[in-house]
Amino acid sequence: MRKHFSAFIERVAVENDDVVFITGDLGYNALENLVEKMGKRFINAGVAEQNMVGVAAGMASQGYRVICYSIAPFVVYRCLEQVRNDVCFHNLPVFIVGNGGGYGYGIMGSSHHAIEDMAALSGLPNMHCYVPAFVEDMNACLDEMFTNRRPSYFRLGLGKNMSSNMKLTSYGAATELNSNAGATIIAQSPVANNLVSALKEHPNKDNVDVFIVNRMPINTLPEDMMASIRKTGKVLTIEEHISTGGMGAALSLLVNEGSLPVSKFVSLHAEGYPSGLYGSQAYHQQESGLDEASISRTLNSYF
Repeated sequence: MRKHFSAFIERVAVENDDVVFITGDLGYNALENLVEKMGKRFINAGVAEQNMVGVAAGMASQGYRVICYSIAPFVVYRCLEQVRNDVCFHNLPVFIVGNGGGYGYGIMGSSHHAIEDMAALSGLPNMHCYVPAFVEDMNACLDEMFTNRRPSYFRLGLGKNMSSNMKLTSYGAATELNSNAGATIIAQSPVANNLVSALKEHPNKDNVDVFIVNRMPINTLPEDMMASIRKTGKVLTIEEHISTGGMGAALSLLVNEGSLPVSKFVSLHAEGYPSGLYGSQAYHQQESGLDEASISRTLNSYF
């Protein structure tokens, strides 16, 4: 997904001279094309992420659209005060781009993981967060981000191409509503690809409605999602983020506020570090029940 992101930024930057890219000493073997095409509009701020965001806010106040790029936890947690005070309160077009969201940096441990980023950012004033799962909805999110010119967070991960049975929607992607559906599954981030894999061989693959949400915060339930929940009465949410402040928590509130008749609601989410050990992204997903096999087992309980 990072290479597709780089290609998109190159195209936009060539066509628009108000786009500036600032990196926190990151992006080698991935962003050289931007260095070549953008010239002085590509800035390496060094390992100084708070300063990077402050500089970006200053440039944005003068009419530029500024991308701040680094490893997700570095550009989120280290810079939270600057993002809140310098960017969000002034409603400036600064786009925080975090690479390797969730457990993406694996064995490098908790300092390099971003499993609380939505909770940290999605509640800030004027902030809009994007968590694409596929290459196709990544492009849709980027288009919206650059067009809206508002504070944004964009979480990059190892996304794949969208499944052929899905269509793009205003909130991400979804399958067609299924008259035989007995469960509503709502996923976020590239961990949705584990769901897609789990469903390929699942005996009830034709008895579910699937929704992929790539935006936070979620303030209303999309009409098709609401219709599915009303019909099935059973919801499964999947996200590579802790439960607090995540997609599942937001959806459960909306379901409750809407008095939707739900008899079963299960949230699969990042559990942190149950064993106290660090490993690959796949290892942490398995510990949290987010791997293909665990998702399949959880889905069995719905039928």
